[in-house]
Amino acid sequence: MPTTSDASPDPDLDPAGRIDWLRDEIRRHNRAYYELDAPIIADADYDLLVRELQALEATHPDLITPDSPTRTVGGPVSTQFAPVEHRIRMMSLDNAMDEGELRAWGDRTARRLGELGLDGDVRYVCELKIDGLAMSLRYESGRLVQAATRGDGRTGEDVTANVLRIAGIPHRLGPGSPEVLEARGEVYLPLAAFEALKERTVAENAAAEAAGRKGRPVPVNPRNAGAGSLRQKDPEVTASRGLDFWCYQLGDLVGAEAPPSHSAALEWLGALGLPVNPATGVFTSLDEVYAFCAHWVEHRHDLPYEIDGVVVKVDDLAVQAALGATAKAPRWAIAYKLPPEERTTLLRDIHVSIGRTGKATPFAVLEPVFVGGSTVGLATLHNQDQVRLKDVRPGDTVVVRKAGDVIPEVVGPVLELRPDALAEWEFPTECPACGGPLVRPEGEAQHLCVNPDCPQKRWARIAHFASRGAMDIEGLGEQQVALFLELGLLDDVAGIYTLDLDRIRELRGYGETSVANLRAAIEVSKRRPLANLLFGLNVVHLGQAGAEALASALGSLEAVRTASVADLAAVEGVGPVIAESVHDFFADPANAALVDRLVAAGVNTEGPERSVLPQTLAGRSVVVTGTVPGFSREEAEAAIKARGGKSPGSVSKRTFALVVGDEPGVSKLTKAEELGVPVLGPEAFRELLDTGELPG
Repeated sequence: MPTTSDASPDPDLDPAGRIDWLRDEIRRHNRAYYELDAPIIADADYDLLVRELQALEATHPDLITPDSPTRTVGGPVSTQFAPVEHRIRMMSLDNAMDEGELRAWGDRTARRLGELGLDGDVRYVCELKIDGLAMSLRYESGRLVQAATRGDGRTGEDVTANVLRIAGIPHRLGPGSPEVLEARGEVYLPLAAFEALKERTVAENAAAEAAGRKGRPVPVNPRNAGAGSLRQKDPEVTASRGLDFWCYQLGDLVGAEAPPSHSAALEWLGALGLPVNPATGVFTSLDEVYAFCAHWVEHRHDLPYEIDGVVVKVDDLAVQAALGATAKAPRWAIAYKLPPEERTTLLRDIHVSIGRTGKATPFAVLEPVFVGGSTVGLATLHNQDQVRLKDVRPGDTVVVRKAGDVIPEVVGPVLELRPDALAEWEFPTECPACGGPLVRPEGEAQHLCVNPDCPQKRWARIAHFASRGAMDIEGLGEQQVALFLELGLLDDVAGIYTLDLDRIRELRGYGETSVANLRAAIEVSKRRPLANLLFGLNVVHLGQAGAEALASALGSLEAVRTASVADLAAVEGVGPVIAESVHDFFADPANAALVDRLVAAGVNTEGPERSVLPQTLAGRSVVVTGTVPGFSREEAEAAIKARGGKSPGSVSKRTFALVVGDEPGVSKLTKAEELGVPVLGPEAFRELLDTGELPG
């Protein structure tokens, strides 16, 4: 991984020298993160520095100093706002980076409780760790009088004027408010608001560029964008950003008796009108705690906001007090960090790949880095405009993001670490595969290789046709397609059905069994649905959903081939752009000849039979979340569509009902509750399918 400072530490430094370098480096990053809202490295890389320092200090306790970053909270306080002294210190949390470390914390906590004679029935509270900015809200007689950031834990920044413009934070609490109540929580930027802010920034930058002015940086992630939005000098700007707030703890309290437990405190805060996250659990065993954490590793992207972990706390406040704290963190709580989805690494180069339709896509060649659960060496850059917008250049240190199964992408450069005189990257004018021209059609974001004989396009077209989403020919993957092309065994997708299997049998790595399996897979592919064939033909703009719509509406390949642009565009879910592209594809003589060969080979050309079921859900949108007993996810959605309904992937105002099965997505449930969308269980779902009516 590249260094995060101008001068790398000497690898031969003695422990004291290494410790000094790490402390300086961590302090530099603390200032960038907490004071400037412009971090230089990803959280995961910062964590590695802190953990190395902790390990060295544990090995050399004589080198520990009171001002070490391992003994202090947060970072410097900005001078932009007036300072606020916290009456009760705001601490940070120790981290557990994996299940082993989480279990080690659980064992330590259980052991300490035993030593204190408190090893009875211990309850734990698990909360989502919101990726935002820690905030203290002070209410006096129920009225919000002060809002302050955490700062260094003892002194924060007075951001009251801005916090008063956050719609989700109540200005007054409900009945029963005490003389003084401090509520602590996290200000965050919801994902929808973050995307809207990015779009506004891009549009404003385009207008500024047209007027000869310089734009402003495009936000790279919700946390930094949220922190920057909160620290605006003009509260009206803060109000426009769509910030929100989750309350997660009771702080200072005057004029009322504190609840006996953390969970009771959360319930009370919620009753007073403060927003408390519903994805909070109370458990009586550590195994349940571990299961809760494991659940959110899998479901973090079901939420409409970003989280970076789960916070685990001992519930009983008296037990919390007995366990105490270290110099910077309570012993009664820990943050289980989810696998990092952002890291910083070196951008070695930018190359261009040519896709099945000729689309030229730039991608980053990276110094390999572990992120999002796998080692990443390549990441998408989308198109020329994105490269220019992000201003990433070979030689930059860049932030790389990989969320779950999503394709890795380069978020942006770390400008502070950019070498002097680093040249901008220029989009090539020639195809790297065939040398033909790369053309950018008017109004399009993508460049295209227009050479019909481009070898890269030919390979990508055949590999796509054989892929799982299209004809699903097992044993004919990308490597096999490349080999068969190289040997002259294959030239286009129709050639799959006339492959010389006898010659393939003679190739190294092939034998009777593998050839027999390939022959069987090719035969099975002939029975794939018409929608799979249409999708596999590599028609520009035609995706799986559009192919399914055409197959269902028109009923046969012949009907699709001979339909006019107007007839194609009239199919719901198709539209004029796709219709024009489909019509042009089949009108091309070369494509028509290719399709004729596929038909002669015996592929299925008939669409699905029209449903004879009563159209009880005609025109209605029913969303499914979780696994409904008796149905796979696909079967539940198919049952809705077979009755004339739609089954989109998200809840909106137009949603007729949300069907909830096992392990549902929290974000869909929350959205349904916000919009008043009816929520149905499995039995009610079956009744809905039969009658089209909601249960009484």
